[in-house]
Amino acid sequence: MILKTLVIAMLAWCACACAQEVHMFPVQGNVSMIVGPGGNTTVQVGKEGIVLVDTQTAAAAPQVMAAIRTLSDRPIIWVINTSMDADHMGGNEGLIRLGGSTDASERPRVVTHENVLNRLVAPGAPQARVADAASVNDTYFKSPKDFLFNGEPVLVYHVPAAHTDGDSIVLFRRSDVLSVGDLFTPDRYPVIDLANGGSVQGLLDGLNKILEIAVAGKYQEGGTFVIPGHGRLCDEADVVEFRDMVTIIRDRVQDMLKKGMTLEQVKAGKPSRDYDTQYKGSPDVLVEAIYKSLAPKKQ
Repeated sequence: MILKTLVIAMLAWCACACAQEVHMFPVQGNVSMIVGPGGNTTVQVGKEGIVLVDTQTAAAAPQVMAAIRTLSDRPIIWVINTSMDADHMGGNEGLIRLGGSTDASERPRVVTHENVLNRLVAPGAPQARVADAASVNDTYFKSPKDFLFNGEPVLVYHVPAAHTDGDSIVLFRRSDVLSVGDLFTPDRYPVIDLANGGSVQGLLDGLNKILEIAVAGKYQEGGTFVIPGHGRLCDEADVVEFRDMVTIIRDRVQDMLKKGMTLEQVKAGKPSRDYDTQYKGSPDVLVEAIYKSLAPKKQ
């Protein structure tokens, strides 16, 4: 019932809000969710300060900070980026400037998987991403990275080769909330970024990792709340439905590939047809990514 109430409130707000507005929703425990033009930001607050997961875009930073200040006047101490995407880490510097400590020696820790930083500083990386790379000061390799903050264990898990090869999901253990970035987007098809190390099998492994951690509430509603990179607040049942959709489309594409069908023939066969009315985004883009992810690599 709680989840339904939150979702109804979010949908009602989204129906009347303009595209540039930012709005905050309490989720559970010490964790809230900020919905804005760049997607979703997860916020944990307490006496020690503030943890953010994903910072949206640089342009949205003032509005996101204003929403954060409705929760706490404490400084931002931790920032966690779930991927290298600009709409997940573009607001890092802006939010640090607006909400970090005025003491330069207490600059917030900005955490991401090392693959994110490696790709942002690789030869040929877009010059526009230099500021994003410069904001990161705490990469991790061994999963999970964990720390205790505001009396709550926070665990950051690496999910290899999923949306990209640097994806993270974040568990706020006491609050029982997962922030999962673009591994899971409940109202739109997933983006499998092959150029940056993504794969369909890695995406499915990541979704199964979320389901391994999450615990359903009574009648499969509530329990562990899941904050996606974009879209509404969800629970375990929503992730199951999304995982099953990706699995079914993957299996169909794989079967067509085994029959020797070309990419254009697979697209023409519309293996996603019964989901196209439920999910936004281009089904052809998803099918192509799955096809290329599954196709034997040329030597």
